[in-house]
Amino acid sequence: MKIATAAYPLDAMQSWADYRSKIETWVADAAEQGAKLLLFPEYGAMELATLAGSDVAADGEACLRAVSDIMPEVDALQADLSRTYGVVICAGSGPVYDEAISTRPVNRPRLFTPAGGMAVQDKQIMTRYERDVMNVVGGGPLQVFATELGKIAVLTCYDSEFPLLGRAVTEAEIILVPSCTEVLSGYWRVRIGAMARALEGQCVTVMSSLVGSFEACPHASSNTGMGGIFGPPDKGFPETGVLAEGTLNTPGWTYAEVDLDAISEVRTDGRVLGRTHWVEQKGRDGLAPIVTV
Repeated sequence: MKIATAAYPLDAMQSWADYRSKIETWVADAAEQGAKLLLFPEYGAMELATLAGSDVAADGEACLRAVSDIMPEVDALQADLSRTYGVVICAGSGPVYDEAISTRPVNRPRLFTPAGGMAVQDKQIMTRYERDVMNVVGGGPLQVFATELGKIAVLTCYDSEFPLLGRAVTEAEIILVPSCTEVLSGYWRVRIGAMARALEGQCVTVMSSLVGSFEACPHASSNTGMGGIFGPPDKGFPETGVLAEGTLNTPGWTYAEVDLDAISEVRTDGRVLGRTHWVEQKGRDGLAPIVTV
C-alpha cells in the first residue's frame, strides 16, 4: 500500500467552508497519488479555534474548549472524506473534554475507515508543556486497530519516546506517530523514538509534523518538522531504515510504499529478531548496581 504522511501548516480559518475545503484538498491530493493511509499531525486541529474568533484562539484556556466543542463536526467531515475517497485517515489530534476520563482535556487522534469505522487513541504521556501550561491529561489505554490495511497503532509524539509503550502495541504492523514539535531538537527526539520503535517492533512507523508559525494560537505558535516513514534496517527495507522523508519545514505529503509481507518476513526471518528476543531482557532489566573499579 502507499502511505501519505503530512507536514501540515495551520491557518486562521474565516469559516467552516474554508476548513472543509482545506482538509478535502489535502485528502484528495493524497488519494490521487494512490495513498490508502493518511496521517495528519498532533494538534492539527488547533486551527479550528480561530472559528470561534481571534480572542478565543489567543486565549490559552478558551481555545482548548473551542476546539473540543467543534470536534463532532470535524469527525463527521473526516468520516465523510474517508468514505468518499476510499482512504483510512488518522485525523489531526486536538484537545477533547471527555467527562468519562477527566475534567481536563485529553489529546485525541481519531482513526476513520472507508467502511464507516471510527476509533480514538488518546495520548498517554504528557510533555512538560502539556502538563504545566495546557493542563492536558493522559487518556484511554493503548489499542491496536485491525483494519483492511493491517494492524495499526498510534503513539502520539512524546509517546513514541517510551519503549514500553511501543512494546504494548507490538502486534501492530504500522505505528502512526503524529507529532507537534517547536524546535529542531524536538523533531529529532520524536524521529529517533519513531525509528527506535520500528527497530524494536520490526514494523513500520509513520511520523507527521506540524510546520510553520501560527501566531493565532499560543499552543501551536511555532512548529518544526517534516514527514517520515521508517522501517527496521534489515532485509526487505532500506539499509538506513528510512523509507521516505520530506523536506524540513516544507508543507506537503511524504509518500512511501509499504509491503505488509516484508514486515511479516523480517519478523520471522530477519537478520536479527529483536521483537521475538525482547522477552530475554526479563531478569536482566533490574536497576544495575554501581560497581567501583
